[in-house]
Amino acid sequence: MKLFIPGPIWCREEVLREFCHQPMAHRGKQFTELYTGVLQKLKKILGTKGDVHFSTSSGSGVWELAIRNCVRKRALVCACGEFSSKWGDVCEMNGRETVRISVPLGKAIRGPMIADALKKHDVDAVLYCHNETSTGVTNPIEEAAEVMRDHPGVMFLVDAVSGMAGIPIDVDKLGVDLCLASVQKAFGLPPGGAIFTASERAYARAAEIPHRGYYFDLLAIRKSADKGQTLVTPSEPHIYALNFQLDAMLAEGIENRFARHRQMADVVRAWARKNFALFAEPGFESNTVTCIANTRNADIGALNKELQKRHDCIISDGYGELKGKTFRIAHMGDMQISDMHELLRWIDEIVGIAN
Repeated sequence: MKLFIPGPIWCREEVLREFCHQPMAHRGKQFTELYTGVLQKLKKILGTKGDVHFSTSSGSGVWELAIRNCVRKRALVCACGEFSSKWGDVCEMNGRETVRISVPLGKAIRGPMIADALKKHDVDAVLYCHNETSTGVTNPIEEAAEVMRDHPGVMFLVDAVSGMAGIPIDVDKLGVDLCLASVQKAFGLPPGGAIFTASERAYARAAEIPHRGYYFDLLAIRKSADKGQTLVTPSEPHIYALNFQLDAMLAEGIENRFARHRQMADVVRAWARKNFALFAEPGFESNTVTCIANTRNADIGALNKELQKRHDCIISDGYGELKGKTFRIAHMGDMQISDMHELLRWIDEIVGIAN
């Protein structure tokens, strides 16, 4: 089945075949060479001189890593949808306090909101979602970064789960202390792995915090990475496939990849404006997932049944309280512009949209 949902997404057969290698000794030379190469390629893809790590977990696991290592007592949660809000919930589950700023669904978190909150509240970290998967909003991270420069004692922690590798994010220039993503989104791999960057400030903060746990101890992870290894037994199939996919991404060219994602988004957005309406605030629409207001009151469940029956594909209903009110179409990873045109034509036929 071809998934046009915002994760997991459709994967190329060539990528899936990379999961079929025989296991290797993950403390041996062969693994060290492979893993070291993967980390170097990730630095090129992400345009960072800092450390990049792979975690055999979902992105939600790295949520906990960021909290346990980089939040001493209290974090500012920038809530603009289901996932950015949930990160705040995870923060509280890990024994930290939260202060929350929020906007109506479909709106973006703006820099002045963060600046105002940091003036009013004593926090030691900001939990910021770059691309909110539930609403199709890309928050203006440059605005947030400008504010954060005035607060050097506050960690800048960024969830880029559905944006990284599809939308530009310059972690070094922006001063991001930890930026995380899942591999089943724009990286175009099956779920089960996550990628994150870590700054020197993040390591320094982790050194100040006791009881970081074992699996997600940032300092232990760094120590292992310096030896070309992972702290715990990794998903070797994911690392094989990631290595293969990174080579393909570098061959395409990261700027070309970003442009392709933007062009796919333009196709879907133009169709949505003509036949429905965009849910995201104008100017902040995501280039990896479009959230569409269901102005025709289409039965998304019935639409998906027909898409699956006729074309072996599905799109995504709205998430949480937006279920039925919106629907989402992903355009990320190895999808092409032709895929978008084909899908939209199929939806037109099923819903009865005349063009």
